[in-house]
Amino acid sequence: MDTLTLKLRGMSCAACACGVEEAIRSVAGVISCNVNFGAELATIQYNQKQTNLEIIQAAVDAAGYSSSPQSNADIYTVEDRTDKVNRLAKSRDLTRKVIVGIIFSALIVLASLPQMIGLTLPFIPAWFYNPWVQLVLATPVQFWCGMSFYQNSWKAFKCHTATMDTLVTLGISAAYFYSLFFTVFSNSGSLMPDLYYEAATIVITLILLGRLLESRARKQTNEAITKLISLQPKNARVIRNGKKTSIPVQEVQIGDIILVRPGEKIPVDGKVIDGSSSVDEAMVTGESQAVLKQPGDEVIGATINGTGALKFRALRIGHDTVLSQIIKLVQQAQGSKTSIQRLADQVTGWFVPVVIMIAIATFVIWFDVTGNLSLATITAVEVLIIACPCALGLATPMSVMVGTGKGAENGILIKGAQSLELAHKIQTIVLDKTGTLTEGKPTVTDFITVKGTRDSNELKLLQLATSVEKNSEHPLANAIVKYAQSQKINPLEVKNFQALAGRGVQGVVLDCLVQIGTQRWFEELGIKTRILAENKAVLEAAGKTVVWIAVDGEIQGLMAMSDSLKPSSAAVVGKLRRLGLEVVMLTGDNYASAKAIAQQVGIKKVFAEVRPEEKVAMIKSLQGKTARITQPKSKVVAMVGDGINDAPALAQADVGIAIGTGTDVAIAASDITLISGDLQGTVTAIELSHATIRNIRQNLFFALIYNLTGIPIAAGVLFPLYGWLLNPIIAGTAMAFSSVSVVTNALRLRSFQPKTSL
Repeated sequence: MDTLTLKLRGMSCAACACGVEEAIRSVAGVISCNVNFGAELATIQYNQKQTNLEIIQAAVDAAGYSSSPQSNADIYTVEDRTDKVNRLAKSRDLTRKVIVGIIFSALIVLASLPQMIGLTLPFIPAWFYNPWVQLVLATPVQFWCGMSFYQNSWKAFKCHTATMDTLVTLGISAAYFYSLFFTVFSNSGSLMPDLYYEAATIVITLILLGRLLESRARKQTNEAITKLISLQPKNARVIRNGKKTSIPVQEVQIGDIILVRPGEKIPVDGKVIDGSSSVDEAMVTGESQAVLKQPGDEVIGATINGTGALKFRALRIGHDTVLSQIIKLVQQAQGSKTSIQRLADQVTGWFVPVVIMIAIATFVIWFDVTGNLSLATITAVEVLIIACPCALGLATPMSVMVGTGKGAENGILIKGAQSLELAHKIQTIVLDKTGTLTEGKPTVTDFITVKGTRDSNELKLLQLATSVEKNSEHPLANAIVKYAQSQKINPLEVKNFQALAGRGVQGVVLDCLVQIGTQRWFEELGIKTRILAENKAVLEAAGKTVVWIAVDGEIQGLMAMSDSLKPSSAAVVGKLRRLGLEVVMLTGDNYASAKAIAQQVGIKKVFAEVRPEEKVAMIKSLQGKTARITQPKSKVVAMVGDGINDAPALAQADVGIAIGTGTDVAIAASDITLISGDLQGTVTAIELSHATIRNIRQNLFFALIYNLTGIPIAAGVLFPLYGWLLNPIIAGTAMAFSSVSVVTNALRLRSFQPKTSL
């Protein structure tokens, strides 16, 4: 199975998107397809053995649209040159047609004043009021300005579908050709009372104006991507063969030594080898405080160097940089769909045929009841013109695009619209301890050896331990390695290294089997730990984490480590509880240490000494699920973690939130990633989800209430009571600006700001 993203062109409404989606899904080998009208993207999963890009594109072409594959995020250009040229050309063409439409529509309105209000202006010659003048003025607008409606309708007709352009085409054609009939076959030179040239031309102009405004507004919804792409510097100062050379950033190679001066942007990701400086990472991680970078620390491309000079080695370039991955994830999220949008798409699929049937029924009923052809025609035209599935189709994707963009601006990567939608339903949030609530940078505080036994020499045992731990990426392993370095201990060669998640590590050093891990693991191995049990109890009571060291199956010592809380942990837990969430700690650490940390941050429910596979079972239990049964009232559970041992639980949780400073495995298994590692991002993500869903509901309300009230009024339900019919011009205005109102409301999300007071 492979995943393909296509950039689509030619769609004019949500019904078009449904047609494209149906065409792609009909291709043999396509497993799933999501077409996002707002983002103009199709995300397709397919079987490579059954189909390929060319076949899928052919299906899109057959449906009457065009497409091109979207490559990985190109971090060196803000917009593809071809797309930019096409977009500008389309915008200019729309602008010209709107201007022509406004001028000709104004002239037609003047020419139809006697018909509309019985008024003639003295400075306008009498011949100008002739219906043939209106015909001459209306025809260019009908068939030049409105040509796109006819073209799109014809494409839809050939594919046996109907779109919003179908509705518009039927409406403006009915008004134009009805008026043409009476103009040609009139027996008098006077104006006929039933001409609707001005309605057809003004409707065309207003809809085109609405599309022009909508396209400009939609471009703003994607400004988060544009901002991210524009962060990438164009050049890098590379040291090659002892010489400093400025080269385009795309020519940087892995391993290059790069020099960054004070105030300059860091061109690519790398590791500092010389110098010290504070780096502003706010534009990528959302972290407001500058971060001190020294030799050994990693730097992120597109961040801004402070007052010091840095020399670093390039580790990741091009599409592998953090910035590029962020852009890719945001694009994927913007191209995905929520369950609400799927429902809206289903409604949109049958919307146009139903509206056409309503229009036909309106014509038949009014003509049968009144015998008035003009009344029957105008009400049917109004129904066709006022109906608009676009607002319904844009309601969700526009909000998702802005919401995921705002998340990226705040250092929160949301992988899919489903995650953004589900986050506002979270009832229970599970927090890991090490690296999540704490800094994840423990330090060794106690090192106790068993005296009088083989290899009891402290430095020798420390050398054996650090030789094994240097191969692990666990925070406790890093603490042991750093402690050994402070004691001037050099590690030895290790054979048969193994990392056992939730248990510990082991390896052979100097022909000795060295094992470092939890008491529970050692007891399973039959290694007796009673000899240092009292020491362990005292250390854990002080809130420290204890690991045991065994050589050839015998306990030789233990180490105790402490890990400081993150400054925001207690405040974040308090905020989560005030949001009505149940907060739970889930950790593989010992119960005494976990309980001490939980008390400091205000967590009452603690599950400690839990292995990775047990964490999954615990998440299922909190969700109200078992291996076979899901309870009717299962809870929505979020898991926040950072380590490899958290990855299964992150995948099991309804919403997995990974701390960005953690491992790649945890980030890959999560739905949301906090790039900066600040736990406050959890609260921000939930608040953003609430704001986005609220915005989506507002958009859906506007779209639904508009159609539910507008179509009956257009059909003339008020005429028997008040003698009032909706003017086609008003119907056209309402239809044109319904989509604009939805996009404009979605843009309000750009003002979202996380609440700083916790």
